[in-house]
Amino acid sequence: MEAFEYASPATVKEAVALLGKSWEQSAVLAGGTDLLSLMKDYVATPKRVVNIKNVKELAGIRKTRAGLRIGALVTLDELMKNADVRTEYQALAAAARGVASPQIRNIGTVGGDLCQRPRCWYFRLGYGLLATGKDGQSLVPNGENRYHAIFGGQGPAYFVSASSFGPALVALGAKVTLATASGTRELPIEKFFVVPQNGSMREVALAPDEILTEIIVPPAAGVRNATYEIRQKTALDWPLATASVALKMKGNSVAQARVVLGHVAPVPWNAEAAGKVLAGKPLTPELAEEAGKAAVEGATPLSGNAYKLQLVRVAVKRALLEAARG
Repeated sequence: MEAFEYASPATVKEAVALLGKSWEQSAVLAGGTDLLSLMKDYVATPKRVVNIKNVKELAGIRKTRAGLRIGALVTLDELMKNADVRTEYQALAAAARGVASPQIRNIGTVGGDLCQRPRCWYFRLGYGLLATGKDGQSLVPNGENRYHAIFGGQGPAYFVSASSFGPALVALGAKVTLATASGTRELPIEKFFVVPQNGSMREVALAPDEILTEIIVPPAAGVRNATYEIRQKTALDWPLATASVALKMKGNSVAQARVVLGHVAPVPWNAEAAGKVLAGKPLTPELAEEAGKAAVEGATPLSGNAYKLQLVRVAVKRALLEAARG
């Protein structure tokens, strides 16, 4: 690990003042479960680390007129145990439970989850976000790609978004607030995640001098929602595929549906075809299976990850049936 300055501000204003205009100048430390690993592997080499753990403005979960306000420093354990989350936002609670390590749940933060870097082994080994070789071409299509994207992978990005909460928050229509020294801005969560077009871009719409401060999730009373994840093992592992669903019902029929996939694309992937299959129909096991089949429309699997097609079909079906049970 390279030497670095360390700062521990007490307010958001102090924190953003310590950030630089480039990623090399500074990095934000919250739970640290991802950043410290990157620094130890020399993938991230910031000259200054800004610890925001003491910024009280970034803590807490509370209901507001706009919905549920989740501070960026809320831990996964806090989120999972919150009564409002368990009652109204089951998709988020399930995503938090899916992080099976108690240690990570107690120190990892919601903001950190949204901002964490891809788990792609090419990236972690120093080949850059787009995993390019000496010839400038991606190493992924003809390399070891079993955990890579099956959607949006026509180039140049083949990694999958690592966020556990991204798909559920997109399905629920959440927004994020980003703060800089000059003020704040608000983004729909689906615009927070981006597909980088070159190696200097990031996978989130966060500037080097910005901090993610909070997430606002609209009221979900009456919205049936759920998350279903598929892993190789239940402990200390990232999912192979996930599905988060949010259903607005009209009687026994689905009036509106959002089906968002995780760990199959560089961003949480909105399976619009699945939502169209569901609209206006009673939610039955047969319809859930049909929606699962529709969810893989447009997929372009690589040489080693076509198995994810079946995982997506199953994850969507089971998430929908879980939501149907209320």
